[in-house]
Amino acid sequence: MLEVTALGSRYGRIPALADVHLTVGRGELVALVGANGAGKTTLLRVLSGILPAAGGRVRYDGNDVTRAPARQRVRMGMVQVPEGRQVFAELSVEDNLRLGAFVRPRHEIGPGLERMFGLFPALAAKRRETAGTLSGGQQQMLALGRALMSRPKLLLLDEPSMGLAPRIVAEIFAIVRALKDAATTILLVDQNAQAALGVADRAYVLETGRIALEGRGAELLANPRVQQSYLGL
Repeated sequence: MLEVTALGSRYGRIPALADVHLTVGRGELVALVGANGAGKTTLLRVLSGILPAAGGRVRYDGNDVTRAPARQRVRMGMVQVPEGRQVFAELSVEDNLRLGAFVRPRHEIGPGLERMFGLFPALAAKRRETAGTLSGGQQQMLALGRALMSRPKLLLLDEPSMGLAPRIVAEIFAIVRALKDAATTILLVDQNAQAALGVADRAYVLETGRIALEGRGAELLANPRVQQSYLGL
């Protein structure tokens, strides 16, 4: 589904990513973990077309999208759930979800809404309320639901557990696991390495803009270097 080859990115003259190689197979959940400032969010932004690549290639679903604009990638089914949720605070929960379906035919919106309210019952009870009144966990569910309204082929999840209480983190990762079980292809970025590696089929460790380690999720959970650097063990 996704093949990244020798990818680079810069902020001005400052390199942010260098020679990144990774793949995500159809139906896989692949995690990307690393410390603050390692380049995880930058990588997702380059993949989704928000930031330009400074070198290398991105192939998605058999197509070279390295220079494709973000809107084209969304229409092709590559959809990002941004770090920090970024819901439209003054719009209702339902309208936020409707905005996620802008690339879908009109007749799919109603069934899509009901599907999201079934997946996120907490949102169903607040469908007419403004998104800014929701708790952090509910806003994360809304951001995820908004992305799912587009029926993505590849879901890019950026820090879904950030700033949330442990109970809510468990709920969010239960939803991520359910999406994986439903054969949704996911690239997951999260500083909660324990949770991310625990749910991943495969994973990569990013350090200062480069891939330092890769392997099965369970293998990296047991890796002494990962345990010391990212799990506090």
